[in-house]
Amino acid sequence: MTPTEIVRDFINKFNRADIDGLVNLYSPDAVNDQVVFSEPLQGREAIRKMFELEFSRANMVCIEERIYECGDTAILQWRDPLGLRGCGFFQVKADQIVYQKGYFDQLSFFKAQGLPIPKDYLDT
Repeated sequence: MTPTEIVRDFINKFNRADIDGLVNLYSPDAVNDQVVFSEPLQGREAIRKMFELEFSRANMVCIEERIYECGDTAILQWRDPLGLRGCGFFQVKADQIVYQKGYFDQLSFFKAQGLPIPKDYLDT
């Protein structure tokens, strides 16, 4: 699969809140580096915990605006129905995400979702 196809599969699973499906898109030692975290997440278990927390506290939808592909990397520009926008870089090897870097406005996310603002993004 191309990086673009992997990202479109990611979007499909994300919009169904299919945590198992999402986690299986990542290599076992993948890194998920979101600008809202203090440290990148390493490995499927850490990535699973992030998705479990995110989907338990918010109704999230990813709408593709544009995908650019360059070699082993796809760049996703996205939005959600509440007006939040962001982008993600997905490096893919052997049909799995090995590195993801994401950018979005954390404060806008919590405000749009009507959530209290935690001291740390991964706080419950």
